[in-house]
Amino acid sequence: MQKYKTKIITVLAILAVLTAAWFYGGVSAANVPDAVVPPAAAAVEAVPEQPEVLAATAAYEQNIQIFGEEHPEEREPVEPEDMVAGDGSFTVTLSVRADMILHNMHLLDREKHELVPSDGVIFPATQVTAYEGESVFNVLQREMRRNGIHMVSRWTPIFNSAYIEAINNIYEFDVGPLSGWMYSVNGWFPTFGASRYLLSPGDIIEWVYTVDLGRDFGVHWIEGGQSDHE
Repeated sequence: MQKYKTKIITVLAILAVLTAAWFYGGVSAANVPDAVVPPAAAAVEAVPEQPEVLAATAAYEQNIQIFGEEHPEEREPVEPEDMVAGDGSFTVTLSVRADMILHNMHLLDREKHELVPSDGVIFPATQVTAYEGESVFNVLQREMRRNGIHMVSRWTPIFNSAYIEAINNIYEFDVGPLSGWMYSVNGWFPTFGASRYLLSPGDIIEWVYTVDLGRDFGVHWIEGGQSDHE
């Protein structure tokens, strides 16, 4: 019996020593076997990039190559009622493209697949005539009519500008809840409507179809609450 008591006392003593060591710093995470504390890297599962993300990144990089990082010609909006028509005319370049849809055809109704050109270009970059006092919207409307390209717009009083709902029968939200038409001038995507952008000689206007609220073209100002992008 005395032998068993001695063993019990010995075990209790060892437990007491281990407990004291734990509380007073004798045992730390560094002393615990690796199998108990997994490496931080093992706790994070790698998530592969989705095709849509890769396509958006490629498109953004292409835009940077075409337009560059800086857009010094950013301009202030001019209210339509303040635009003064004149007799003079000048040349601007206009294009309309929907190539971002090509990377997301699975989101577009099959009946509309034929509306998207194989290269995504609905209206190639073309020099067109603009007149003094005209806006981006004025030129788009005239050239779409002249070339027989379907276009739907509506006036939005809150933004004091026309809103482009559809071009070539491709409507906003046709390729998801964040899709729609937006425009850039000289590589810059304005934060105001196309009816408030007063044109100047040599301006390069490009209408594009976004599938991700502009992020697929490197535009992030919409996230700040400024959603007037047409």
